Amino acid sequence: MAPPRVLVLFNEPVLAADHPDADAEHDVIHSVNIVTGFLEKAGLPVTRLGVSTDPTPLVARLKNDPPDVVFNLFEGTADHGNTEAFVAGIMEWLAVPFTGSPAQAMTLARNKLLAKHLFIGAGIETPAFFAVEAGEACPANTLGWPVIVKPAREDASVGIDQGAVVTTDADLRDRVEYILARYGGPVLVEQFIVGREMHVTLVELDAAAPAPTALPFSEILFQKGEDDHTDLWPIYSYDAKWRTDSSEYHRTPVDVPVVLPEDVTGRLVRAAQKTYRLLGCRDYARVDARVTDEGKVYILEANPNPSITSIMLRYGLEAIGWTHDAFVAHVAKYAAARGSDWTVPRAPVTPLPSAQAVGA
Repeated sequence: MAPPRVLVLFNEPVLAADHPDADAEHDVIHSVNIVTGFLEKAGLPVTRLGVSTDPTPLVARLKNDPPDVVFNLFEGTADHGNTEAFVAGIMEWLAVPFTGSPAQAMTLARNKLLAKHLFIGAGIETPAFFAVEAGEACPANTLGWPVIVKPAREDASVGIDQGAVVTTDADLRDRVEYILARYGGPVLVEQFIVGREMHVTLVELDAAAPAPTALPFSEILFQKGEDDHTDLWPIYSYDAKWRTDSSEYHRTPVDVPVVLPEDVTGRLVRAAQKTYRLLGCRDYARVDARVTDEGKVYILEANPNPSITSIMLRYGLEAIGWTHDAFVAHVAKYAAARGSDWTVPRAPVTPLPSAQAVGA
């Protein structure tokens, strides 16, 4: 049988190199090059297609020369993030198999307010919050201090900097006004949880498994510079994530794999798996959490379309005996074999034993 023909789909960067959010957008090209190389190494025929603000080339390609499977690296256009879900919806509509999560998961996860309401309804612990819509006055904070203020419809830490954490009502009002003016509403005001920031990457390695496998945890470390005693809020800001020349970037290394006490591990894995299934994620996703000194787990958010070239995924795979290139090829072949039937019911979450869940 001939290997599946793969189309690597990605968002063509539209922001100028000096735009403040350009680093996050341009990172996709790095992923495209790595994924393409891995697929070619696995003997799969590969072509690439970059899509920007006009979906016409994508629709034309899928209708006139459909691949056996699309490797979906499309993260949405910088000026219209919801296109991330729209593109997945187009492929579903045209019955073209593709890797990664379906449109539903991307839509739910990107709307942070809706996702948090779903978490609460499903019994998943998440920080207390309230929302401020455009045109509304910011209410007095009743959550306790500090709180963190986020754009409710952005991802990749866009809109998150040291000014996002506030400790007075005056600063809260100013920050809400800033987010509304720059990113639009709604604005998410969330209880700031003091604790360790843990990222849980979940992958589907076996179609028969009752739940996705949680790779060994990644932790964002919050450090002080050797000669800099300035206090910074322990947050994974835009600069910490993307600006390699910034102080915050160098103060927030990622540690992976991280071992937690067995009881905490179990709680974190179960919460992450439940979040994955609740949103309808597929193939691979990441769930971000805070863990307090007392071992309480709070789910912050989920990313159903995380970078497939991140060190969190790469090192986590290596810790359980998988190579990065083998996983990328597995995802493509798995999606091709699955076909376009994205409506197949998923098995309910069955908690894995904690040791198995983290690949020990």
